[in-house]
Amino acid sequence: MDTAERLDLVTRHTEEVVTEDELETLLEGDDPSAYIGYAPTGEMHIGHFTTMRKLADFLQAGVDVTVLIADLHAHLDDEKSPFDLLDARSEYYRVAIEGMIDAAGADPDDVEFVRGTDFQLDEDYTLEMYRMAAETTIARTQRAASEVVRESESPNLGGLIYPLMQTLDVDALDADIAYGGVDQRGIYMLSREILPDHGGEAPVCLFAPLLSGLTGGKMSASDESSKVNLTDDRDAVVEKIQEAYCPMGEVEDNGVLEYLDHLVFPVLEQRGETFVVERPEEYGGDLTYEDYESLEADFVSEELHPADLKPAAGECISEVIDPVRERLADREDLLAEAYPEKYGDE
Repeated sequence: MDTAERLDLVTRHTEEVVTEDELETLLEGDDPSAYIGYAPTGEMHIGHFTTMRKLADFLQAGVDVTVLIADLHAHLDDEKSPFDLLDARSEYYRVAIEGMIDAAGADPDDVEFVRGTDFQLDEDYTLEMYRMAAETTIARTQRAASEVVRESESPNLGGLIYPLMQTLDVDALDADIAYGGVDQRGIYMLSREILPDHGGEAPVCLFAPLLSGLTGGKMSASDESSKVNLTDDRDAVVEKIQEAYCPMGEVEDNGVLEYLDHLVFPVLEQRGETFVVERPEEYGGDLTYEDYESLEADFVSEELHPADLKPAAGECISEVIDPVRERLADREDLLAEAYPEKYGDE
């Protein structure tokens, strides 16, 4: 695979690359490395899956991948995960992420998993964090973390430490590429700005798009109807997609189309399969799509009606998440330990 092919693979389904010239130079060399960090807070859902699927592209392009289970970050962000739940939630995230990587057609064994507590308590890391804290203003760190960390008029100190630690993680994990949702942009721009003064190099940054919720607009972790959970059974998935915001001919804020674009079609491509919309003969018969662009064109032209698209999308999305769902179903004990308020009584 030449550099152009690697670049196309690494950058597809991203919102922004900072910078593409730097990334191209990096891919011309040997053994580039990327990392993504996840703080183990709430349950993982289809939005996480669309981001994690990208790791299969990295691996195919010959990029070494590290997944950081950022357990300390989970507590620093307004105590979203109590200390006594960090071990269970960290293990749950690992199991779920391994399932997503497998479902995307890659081998989870090719990915290195690291927990924040494996290195973030080391003396050298801690000393550098203190140095960084002494040189970075509160206003700068708040601005960097504004899209990630829960904010208030009187924020906890942990939320200010969070972006500094995330910056140090890039160097500690020896990552050439920092990958995450576009909400992470502020933090990684801070990393590019200050890391060279603290013994590291400015990372190349790749940002995944934040997908719309099924109810239109931004996906909400607290609104069950706005997302598909990885533990949702087939009937729940189909019902959520059936009720989803998907107005005729409209692409903007259409979560159904976004999931098809960024998750379903890449997985089908990996499997060598097509997307089939079943329709009665009186309405034109079945439609078969080999790529998302053709489907979107038919949807915009109103050749493809939401009433026909939704059932097919629901079934296919359920099938895509099925391997992840099965892994988690086999670990009911882990779910109960990680989220006792939801699964503890089952």
